[in-house]
Parts: sequence; structure tokens; C-alpha cells
Amino acid sequence: MAEVVSKSGRKMSPVATREVTAVKDTSPKTVALDAKKQIRRAENEEYLKDPNVKAYLAAIAKAEGGDYHAKYGYGWAKGFQTGKWTFTDESTHPGAGFGGSTTASGLYQITIATWREYGGKMGLTDFTPHTQDLMAVDILRTLGVIDKIKAGDIPGAMPKAATRWAALPEGPGKKNHYPPQPYAEYPDFLSYYKSAGGTVK
Repeated sequence: MAEVVSKSGRKMSPVATREVTAVKDTSPKTVALDAKKQIRRAENEEYLKDPNVKAYLAAIAKAEGGDYHAKYGYGWAKGFQTGKWTFTDESTHPGAGFGGSTTASGLYQITIATWREYGGKMGLTDFTPHTQDLMAVDILRTLGVIDKIKAGDIPGAMPKAATRWAALPEGPGKKNHYPPQPYAEYPDFLSYYKSAGGTVK
């Protein structure tokens, strides 16, 4: 070991150069993270079985006018009649649609950033219809409205849900959160919800 000398010429003690053994065992953290994702997914699977939650998702889909295999531009942009703004590869998010300005895709208009965020919470990397449903459920959970929906408190769920889906009204007699984008009037949204089997308290 080379000697270390101070500016004054004094020999420095080598004690400061002792080695430290790094902690390499990170497996417990990895296991815990995987378990957390599995639990989150299992909880969302249970929420998805609830009739009111399923009906609320159906109402969102109806208001948004999407499809499980739709990209932005589906139903209105040039070429949509020939399936230009749809996708068939469910192994990943389809990316940007018409104009390349947004990646909103699928039945709930999920962007690639949202897909990564919510898919990451559950360990999901595909974009199948079921994965889209689970992500929509997780969004509603994160917004803190899933229990309101289960209880049939639809007016109470609308304000926060409208911050994530532009086509949703903020409640009875209210407009959407993102004017001037088109949206479903509250009576229409409620009709979609009830038609899908949802009940109101």
C-alpha cells in the first residue's frame, strides 16, 4: 500500500483506507415487490367482479366511444373504415394514433404513460382487454372512488373520475372537466351505467 502524506509532510494513518464489504443480497426486496404487485392485481380482480364496477367501466367505455383495439382516430379519422386506427398486437401498448399527438388507446383511452404506471403496479406488460379492465379499475382505486361506485354513489364518483376521462361529466347538471371536448351528459352516462346492470343508491 502506498504511503499517504499530508501537506506538512506528516505520514497519514492508513486506517481511513479500510475496505467496506457491500451488501449484495437484494432478493428479499425483489420478492416483496413481486408479492405487492400480485396482491394489487388480485384485489383488482375482485373489484372487477362487482356488478356496479363492471357497469361503471361499461359506461366510461360508452362515453369515450372507444374499443378494446382502438387507437386515437378510431371511428372518425381518415382511414378508420378500413381499420387504420385499430391494432391487433395485444402484447404491448400500440403507441400513437392519428396525427401522432396522443397515445390514448383501447376501450378506456389509456396512454402509454398510464399503461406503464398502472401496469407496473400489477406486473402487467400486455394490453389485452382484461389488462385494460384491470388498469381502469386501478385508476378508479387511485382516484379514491371505487368504493363509492360499489355502493352505487355515482354522483359522488363523477368529479374525480371526470379528471381522468374527458368524456365524463363531473356530476348531475355539470359539464366535463376538459371543455371544449365533447362529453356525455350526466343522464346519458347514468343510462349507460344502468343499462350495463349498475344500480344507484
